[in-house]
Amino acid sequence: METFLHYFLHLVFPVVLASVFFRKEWKKAYLIMLATMLVDLDHFLADPIFQANRCSINFHPLHTYYAMGVYVLFLFLRRPFRIIGLGLLFHMLTDYIDCLLMN
Repeated sequence: METFLHYFLHLVFPVVLASVFFRKEWKKAYLIMLATMLVDLDHFLADPIFQANRCSINFHPLHTYYAMGVYVLFLFLRRPFRIIGLGLLFHMLTDYIDCLLMN
């Protein structure tokens, strides 16, 4: 169930966010939010790259609280940065939920 929730929040729920916050351009917003998954490339810096019970929040460089502060600032900029910020913050929320479910 955790895996389903994880991928649902990463892949499906952004459609809801895009349609609510960017109604006129929801398809474009959705694709941009999907592109924010590239933030997970920082996982390649870890050793091992994947560890089942590791919480990515505050472990990987682009998943730190400092990085999240930058993502919050993106919300105050023009599009597409606003969309990118929302996508990144929702990605962090999804990963945080994973951390909570691990414990």
